[in-house]
Amino acid sequence: MRVPHRTPPVHRSPIPVRPLPGIAALAALALLPPLAGCGVLSSSDEEKRVVVGTSSAPSTLDPAASWDGSWELFRNIYQTLLNYPSGSSSPQPDAAESCRFTDLSNRVYTCELREGLAFSNGDALDAKAVKHSLDRIRAINVEGGPAGLLGSLDRVETKGERTVVFRLNKPDATFPFVLATPAMSIVDPKAYPKNKLREDGKVTGSGPYALESFKEDVRAELVRNDRYKGFADRKNNAVTIRYFQDSGEMIKALHREEIDATYRGLAAEDVVALESETGHEDLQLVEGSGTEVRYLAFDADHRWTSKPAVRRAIAQILDRGGIAHKIYRDTVDPLYSMVPRGLAGHTTAFFDVYGNPDAGAAERILTKAGIRKKVPLTFWYPTDRFGSVTGPEFEEIKRQLNASGLFEVKVEGRPWKEYAKGFRKGKYPAIGNSWFPDFPDAENFIAPFVGKQNVLGMPYESPEITDRLLPASRRETDRGAVVDQFERAQRILVDDARLLPLWQGKQYVAASEDIAGGERALDPSTIMQMWELHKKTSW
Repeated sequence: MRVPHRTPPVHRSPIPVRPLPGIAALAALALLPPLAGCGVLSSSDEEKRVVVGTSSAPSTLDPAASWDGSWELFRNIYQTLLNYPSGSSSPQPDAAESCRFTDLSNRVYTCELREGLAFSNGDALDAKAVKHSLDRIRAINVEGGPAGLLGSLDRVETKGERTVVFRLNKPDATFPFVLATPAMSIVDPKAYPKNKLREDGKVTGSGPYALESFKEDVRAELVRNDRYKGFADRKNNAVTIRYFQDSGEMIKALHREEIDATYRGLAAEDVVALESETGHEDLQLVEGSGTEVRYLAFDADHRWTSKPAVRRAIAQILDRGGIAHKIYRDTVDPLYSMVPRGLAGHTTAFFDVYGNPDAGAAERILTKAGIRKKVPLTFWYPTDRFGSVTGPEFEEIKRQLNASGLFEVKVEGRPWKEYAKGFRKGKYPAIGNSWFPDFPDAENFIAPFVGKQNVLGMPYESPEITDRLLPASRRETDRGAVVDQFERAQRILVDDARLLPLWQGKQYVAASEDIAGGERALDPSTIMQMWELHKKTSW
């Protein structure tokens, strides 16, 4: 998943998003006309409305432009061929009735649509609409958009009204995971132009909800879409999503009963306070496993970070446990591989090689490479992307490295847009980023970071990974059978030490006592499924 517009504390990928056509106009749209197919809410229905606070405001309403936090909203108002029912970590049919590879080489993937599908305005959702939706992603090719997810797609074909055939240019067993991302949302060809983004600030989807109204960075009003046909069992009739910039304000709104639940954006100190229950006895906190990965990356063309010994010495000194405890109050866990816990292919490779932090061992690494003076190095991070503790986190990294007596480290923060431009132009030798997956598979924690063109803009040529291990893994539809390839890939990453995982995030949903469903509302890509939330007295 790449990075664009996710307000603190997370993001999907390290690719900047430009201001998109039509998004400025959204701020003026306090209300949109009610959409066809959405029932008018009665007073009883309003009692069943759930209000959710989040820091993940969308940057766009058009899926062809989104490879970012907009997915949070899209999952609930658009539909994809495949999706993740609660408790599932593999894609299951949603708009599709069935999907499968229909050849022996994983290069032809065929989906049969459900009968009688329609968009919220009544227009038919057929095979041509699916083809239109994917074709326009590549035709528009928004910078920082989701076209990069379709690198293995050659063409889309239709057979009749209900059959869609995806012909791939190479074997790719992860293609079903791509189809399950909200970037592949199905849109109405009559409302979404083939060669440009939709610019009227409206939405025509076929998801569990329809977007009744939207005010940029303020709120989104969702109402039940009566034309929806899919797996989602909606336990409420309407959802209001409120967008916050500050975790403390979100918690205050929860106490004042202005919102019923929070998702995305709780600061560590607020999580710790909720766990203690002191002053928060009226609230509940649901904790779930997460797949956010924080990591450091090094430019191999820089004077110092081009030296493997320097990178390995840093890996030998870093105290991940200290960062997790001191900075994040144990709301994250130390991580020793790029593939997080919970996914096939996860290892503890960095710990296996480097063990506990050891300045003496780091000195021996540097001395053996002929480096006997302090290594001067500047770490760069975004000031407005990952939350308010990012600065203190990098100060702690600086403290740890300088305390070894082997480094002379400085840290510099820049706003995201400037920061992203800088590392893509090779200005920064050492950077810190977070990564949220596009889909829950080890592939998505390795493939995006290697090759001549990767999400970091830092060429990382590793022929064994890109030419042998990844292609071999993509031929295997049983993702549990590719562990060996990913373990080998991570041993290469450890040896190169160009990517250093730091920690793995957790997920937290804070809610009032009368809200149920929080534990079922998070999909494997950590996107809120609003239909699972409901008031206990309502159902």
